[in-house]
Amino acid sequence: MYNFTGEYRVKMDAKGRIKIPKNLLHQLNHENSFPLLINRGYDKHLTLNPKDVWDEKTKEIRKLSSNKRKHRLAKRYFYRGVNTVELDNVERILIPKQLIEYAELKKDVVILAYENDIEIWDSVKYQKFLEEEPGDYGEFMENEIFGEENNEVNE
Repeated sequence: MYNFTGEYRVKMDAKGRIKIPKNLLHQLNHENSFPLLINRGYDKHLTLNPKDVWDEKTKEIRKLSSNKRKHRLAKRYFYRGVNTVELDNVERILIPKQLIEYAELKKDVVILAYENDIEIWDSVKYQKFLEEEPGDYGEFMENEIFGEENNEVNE
């Protein structure tokens, strides 16, 4: 699929538009990338997905049964807020008001792109997230992610 990379600091205007950085646009230059879908992330941020990535992510959600209450709730939670966004002629997207409110976005915004994911964060919340990073990143990765109890990752 993709291998997005980058951390970008952008400004959101009064109408809720952010400009997609050129480097990220080049990474999005794929025939199945557009339109983009924007939705609520799990950590009070937003996710921005090319259509083909969105389709892949929703495969598991679509398998949930509408006959089970927990499954219906999960579907509603997941899809609530999703919108299609298009680039305007100056390469901006308009973030819907309800999503701006959900992620508590202010003027200063951070776009974090990695693997198949693009996240949009309020810069203050993103900074708080960074401050929670363990002091010894290498030890954390070794013990918590790639340690003995996670052998399936190592194989």
